[in-house]
Amino acid sequence: MANAQPLEQQSCRPCQGGIEPLRGQALEDLRRRLGPGWEVKEGRRLKKEFKFDDFQQALQFVNQVGALAEAQGHHPDLHLGWGRVKVILWTHKIGGLHENDFILAAKIDRIE
Repeated sequence: MANAQPLEQQSCRPCQGGIEPLRGQALEDLRRRLGPGWEVKEGRRLKKEFKFDDFQQALQFVNQVGALAEAQGHHPDLHLGWGRVKVILWTHKIGGLHENDFILAAKIDRIE
């Protein structure tokens, strides 16, 4: 059962692999706990695009996400462009989504 504490107040836990990725209702329940804009793609990736006024703001956001990712030990793919950053999360060791992905997504929303 998922932790009832707000996602952004939780910490990512090391994933050892060998577990099944989230599916079905558990996946949807966690997605609903995130802010607007996060989408589950193909049941395996969590994505959101953030918009900014210019390249510098987008780059600053990428650096903040990078520092957060290091602190949490969980690293998203980041795609930087002029005035936008696409964040893609999934847990590589299990080839899909884990609660850690949703925790990091909620924390990333707090940066913006």
